[in-house]
Amino acid sequence: MAAAAAAAVPLRVCHQEIVKFDLEIKAAVQDIRDCPGPLSALTELNAAVKEKFRHLRGRIQELEQMAKEQDKESEKQTLLREVENHKKQMLSNQAAWRKANLACKIAIDNSEKDQLLQGRDILRQRKTTKESLAESASNITESLMGISRMMSQQVQQSEETVQTLANSSRTILEANEEFKSMSGTIQLGRKLITKYNRRELTDKLLIFLALALFLATVLYILKKRLFPFL
Repeated sequence: MAAAAAAAVPLRVCHQEIVKFDLEIKAAVQDIRDCPGPLSALTELNAAVKEKFRHLRGRIQELEQMAKEQDKESEKQTLLREVENHKKQMLSNQAAWRKANLACKIAIDNSEKDQLLQGRDILRQRKTTKESLAESASNITESLMGISRMMSQQVQQSEETVQTLANSSRTILEANEEFKSMSGTIQLGRKLITKYNRRELTDKLLIFLALALFLATVLYILKKRLFPFL
């Protein structure tokens, strides 16, 4: 009885560990199925699952060894059937593990393809944006060149206007100098005319006095000859 009770404890522990590893493997397989990537994360999950399978396989082998050591044939067969059930469950978990890996890898590949396509779209958009920017820059450059040409023409016109104004100013200065010279000439002519008028008046006065003297002389002579007695 004591030996049977002592043997029952390892069996119960072995059963519990087998169930525990089985549940952990199922949870890990689900984690693999839901893994979004990248491949490094999938690799870490697979390494953990391999370790759990190793422990599970070891516990199943221990249970099988314990079954073979049983004295009663009925208990031996019962344990061996449990061992077979655990092996089948382990094989089922391995199949589920492979399917989960396949589904996860397909999902990661599709995600990488989508990212690659998105990257191509982004590159295409960047290329289009660069082309648009280049075209805009070219248009801006042409506009600036047009503005520069217009400014150059305006500067040239301004220079011509300044030159014309300078020529006009020089002409005005020359005319002013001529006006000043003419003004001096006019003033000189005015003085000469005034002097001439004065001399003319003097000449007229002298002529008048000479004529008066002449007439007085003539009258005196006539008086002496015609009227000597007077």
